[in-house]
Amino acid sequence: MLARISHTRLLRYAGLFTWAMVGLPLVYSWVGPLLGTAGDEELALRPMPWQGWIAYFAFGLSYAWLTRGLGSRARTVGDYILLVLLTLAALAVSYFNGSGLGSVLLMVAACVLPWLLPLPLGAAWLLASQLAVAPVFIRWLGFPPLEAFMQSVLYAGFSGFVFITSLVALQQMQAREDQRRLNAELRATRALLADSARVNERTRISRELHDLLGHHLTALSLNLEVASHITEGQAQEHVRQAQTLAKLLLTDVREAVSQLRESGAIDLGAALRPLAENVPKLAIEMDIEQPLTVDDPERAHILLRCAQEAITNVVRHAGASRLWLSARRDGPDVILQVRDDGRGSDQVQPGNGLRGLQERLRQQDGRLEIATRRGHGFQLTMTLPVAPNAATGLPQGVAA
Repeated sequence: MLARISHTRLLRYAGLFTWAMVGLPLVYSWVGPLLGTAGDEELALRPMPWQGWIAYFAFGLSYAWLTRGLGSRARTVGDYILLVLLTLAALAVSYFNGSGLGSVLLMVAACVLPWLLPLPLGAAWLLASQLAVAPVFIRWLGFPPLEAFMQSVLYAGFSGFVFITSLVALQQMQAREDQRRLNAELRATRALLADSARVNERTRISRELHDLLGHHLTALSLNLEVASHITEGQAQEHVRQAQTLAKLLLTDVREAVSQLRESGAIDLGAALRPLAENVPKLAIEMDIEQPLTVDDPERAHILLRCAQEAITNVVRHAGASRLWLSARRDGPDVILQVRDDGRGSDQVQPGNGLRGLQERLRQQDGRLEIATRRGHGFQLTMTLPVAPNAATGLPQGVAA
């Protein structure tokens, strides 16, 4: 059963369980004296005032809210505020209770640090918060300063273990996301390659029909034309019938060649749709014109790569929750538009991704338009001329 629960949910449940277990000795510090079972007074916990209980429950609520959808949603300013509240609440439990239980809660808080802070800052936060409990060990537990420091470092070591465990879970989630993205790109590329192979095979067959059957049928028609002038009587009638059949067969071949070439376009929509499957943190809506076909496999490949790069940029940099992708034909052009509801920017500084898009499109006389504003998301409009359907088939006469 546990194997079916994600790493992030396991971390969340483990943290909530530890928080609940910390509450047991806090409750006992109140109930024990009433029942006459407090034990050694030197080891007994001080009953915690109501301010400590507020801090205790604030920690649990903050942790539960902060870890909801951990790793599957974009980070917000509220998450960082909750992290500060989480740390202060854990310290408050130690200060109001006069014990090291706040250090245990800080170990729970350590599991969310890799998800919110860079590695160096997260490690510094962990160490500073644990050292902040040292005055509790000195004042209420009577530890010498050096022993209080060592006790805080000991808890910091335990917190470091939790921190690294959570960091590994984060890296595994990122690796799964990279694998999912690569699989989606592979499926899209495979669909495009299948269409390209089909188009190439149809083109090859149409050329063979044109070059072989067309040539021989034309030669046959010419020979029958000559035979019709040098024969007489019943033989001439048969020659003329054969000539008519040869012309009809030549027309059928011409129509077959035309149909093979006209039906050999690549379905761009079928290649684009796998890109929207199972993208974490992002809901993708696609509006693709039906049918949307491209004759040139190279241009279809460029449009596919542009869509892949645009979606990847949104996931990595935009902080968006929704993305809209539309693709349509506009005369000789295909227009691909990607828009998100992310943070946006007042100034566009193209990175490698955007420069790569511009280079791909420029190679085929396409263009890239960028529209963005802080707080209003990011929009990319990619326009690419696609090769018109080639005029195919044999000429209307008997000559090929």
